Amino acid sequence: MIRRARATGRRDRHLDGGPPADDEHAERPASTESPTVPAPTRPAVAAPVQPSVMPAWALRTMAVGGATLALAAVVWLVFWLLFRLPMLTFAVAVAVLLTALSAPVAGRLRRVGVPGGLAALGAVLLLLGVLAGIGFLIGFRAAATLQDLTRPLAAGIDRIRVWLIEGPLQLDAQQVADVRNDIVTRLYEATPSPGAGAQLGLFALGGLVLIVFLVFFLLKDGAGMWAWLLARVPDRSRARVDGAGLAAWDTLAGYVRGVIVVALIDAVGIGLALLVLGVPLWLSLTLLTFIGAFVPIVGATVSGAVAVLVTLVTNGVTDAVIVLVVVLVVQQVEGNVLQPLIMGRAVRLHPVVILLGVTAGGLVAGVPGALLAVPMLAVVYRVVEHLRTHPASDEPLDGSDRPLPAAAPPA
Repeated sequence: MIRRARATGRRDRHLDGGPPADDEHAERPASTESPTVPAPTRPAVAAPVQPSVMPAWALRTMAVGGATLALAAVVWLVFWLLFRLPMLTFAVAVAVLLTALSAPVAGRLRRVGVPGGLAALGAVLLLLGVLAGIGFLIGFRAAATLQDLTRPLAAGIDRIRVWLIEGPLQLDAQQVADVRNDIVTRLYEATPSPGAGAQLGLFALGGLVLIVFLVFFLLKDGAGMWAWLLARVPDRSRARVDGAGLAAWDTLAGYVRGVIVVALIDAVGIGLALLVLGVPLWLSLTLLTFIGAFVPIVGATVSGAVAVLVTLVTNGVTDAVIVLVVVLVVQQVEGNVLQPLIMGRAVRLHPVVILLGVTAGGLVAGVPGALLAVPMLAVVYRVVEHLRTHPASDEPLDGSDRPLPAAAPPA
């Protein structure tokens, strides 16, 4: 009866239009049209933007480029300041070179028990004596000899003029006269007026006094100055900076010693030829050759040309050719034997780099620039190499493991 009542109820609801009751055995219709109610829309949320990861090589390139630009700016500023004060810059550079030259003398005096101040004073006095002797022999002795050579020089210049006109070149007499007048005019323009000459002399005297005082104090207190500078360097980089400074000082001292030995050999070789040929200015020309050797490549060429020209004017063509051959042989021995053996270890620069450095120094600062170009390049190269081969990570973090040095480069 219960089953019949349930079936009747289902049939009645179906007849009334309502949906049939579902039971566990009833099947749903295959297709039922029912309205679709749209779901409530939510506002769109943007996905979080992931930060782009820059490659490591790009970061390294940017860091290196920024550091290079900053270093270039600092170097440019330093050189700008140095060239704004040329006399002071040249005086300091010459004082450092002379300190490297006279430091062994002061060190030997200290080792025998002489106090530091007296040792520095003795080295300075010895240096002044040598420089004064060279200046006397080149300046006053040459001036006295040139007074006796006025007529031979005039006759030699006339011979050169006649050779240019009647010799193989067959130059026009008016062209030769124009060249001669142009040379004389340039010499007169280069000669300072009395007032400018007096001012230049005062500047030179002031620079000489400054150089002497700088050399004395660098020899006397150089160790303390270097220790004071190192005390301002961070502990992590102190040993590295100390090593770079010592490498630079060793390079500078080696350069000065090497260039003196090379200059002595050049002067002895050319001076002996001048003495044997009886050239009146042989001693002054020998000393000029010695000084010219301090400017690599260019100085030896200029001093040799002056020796050949003076020999041509005073002794004739044959002796001038002999001197030219001697100068060429000495320069070949210097460039192929002496420079690699004596200067190679101290400078460690290719001849092309030396030639370009001397040329650039001469164009920028004249004779002083040509004189200081090679030692400056050598020092910069050694400092960079030391910093490159001694990274900061290899050094102790605590500065107490590396005490300040007891001796500094100027000592």
